[in-house]
Amino acid sequence: MSNVLRLAIVDPDDSSRDALKSKFLGMDIVWLEAECSRYEFFGDVVEQTKPDVGVIALDSDPEKGLELVEKLSASASECSVLVISGSTDGQLILQAIRAGAKEFLAHPVKIEDLVGALDRISQQRFGQTDGGKPRGCTTIAVCGATGGVGSTSVAVNLACSLASNPNNSVVLADLDLTLGDADVFLDTIPDYTLLDVAQNVSRLDFTLLKRSLTKHSSGLYLLPRPVQLQDVALITPSDMVRVVGLLKASFSHLVFDCSKSFSDVDVQALRAADYVLMVIQLDLPCLRNVVRLMMAFDEDERLKETTKIIVNRSGLDSGQISLKKAQETIGRDVFCHLPNDYRTMSEVRNNGVPLIEQAPRAAITQAFRSLAEQIGGSEMSPEEDEAKKGRGWLGRLTGRKA
Repeated sequence: MSNVLRLAIVDPDDSSRDALKSKFLGMDIVWLEAECSRYEFFGDVVEQTKPDVGVIALDSDPEKGLELVEKLSASASECSVLVISGSTDGQLILQAIRAGAKEFLAHPVKIEDLVGALDRISQQRFGQTDGGKPRGCTTIAVCGATGGVGSTSVAVNLACSLASNPNNSVVLADLDLTLGDADVFLDTIPDYTLLDVAQNVSRLDFTLLKRSLTKHSSGLYLLPRPVQLQDVALITPSDMVRVVGLLKASFSHLVFDCSKSFSDVDVQALRAADYVLMVIQLDLPCLRNVVRLMMAFDEDERLKETTKIIVNRSGLDSGQISLKKAQETIGRDVFCHLPNDYRTMSEVRNNGVPLIEQAPRAAITQAFRSLAEQIGGSEMSPEEDEAKKGRGWLGRLTGRKA
């Protein structure tokens, strides 16, 4: 599970509670687990949902609110209490802190104050990464510059490589809602699809979510596309915002296999991603499409920063444009090369088995391991660390952006 904070809030004032909910729903560092309109019921809500943070709005009844803070601090020590009040009375703030509140925010809440308070709570609960920021879910969107470049192969095998590390919990979501075939690559017959999760996202908790996903032998969880074509229209961008929030709160790594249409649903995934991997081949149609796509992506500062170029099937015997010419045409460096291995890739695709299981020692498999280490945001397992010692030459397969 990732270190996204799970929240429960209590506020008897409906309008105030709705305003708080709107702020939380717009943040990808939290997941709103539950809400409550009565102070006297909130203890039961916390006991049942076990949130990381209990948000208590005091203004409806400060005395009852402070009693609740003290009760939660004693009975639910794993739940950090964040108090919100329109009062700036120093005595009230002191009483809240003495009762056990970790943070006190003035109402109306400023988003920068809220983010700061949640960051401090996250650091207290989960510690920090080497970079000094709280650890969270690493989100990766994989898309292709044109059809047939192998973007689904990249998404599936990268996700399986990440899942092979026992420190990671990884989910792959198939966003090619019409013709997606990630389930075929993994030889699975899912019971539930993205549509089921989207339509029930407000009622799902972590346990029910994982029951709705298909778990592969590699450890990867799969959220496949809808079964029926007519169901595609039922999944909206607003649904995706909630689904992405739930998945990021539940897993350490989230991988999207995007469609070639760059639909509104795809755009939600691209904007939520820490890495957007644009898969290409070194041929003219691909390069033409990449230039066109990057012109659009460069208009969005986040996409401009997060998009990385992945050259698939690098090293074909003939017909490829040189890497130097390709980089000049695209206007940016290539982030990673995945070697051409048609025979192995055909076998894994036809057998419905990922590279890491079918051909663990193949050069293409090692390239995916290296890519997973490069962008995975977590330490290698001891087994992978040992394996890496015997493959120092792999550095030649990948190239970091300067």
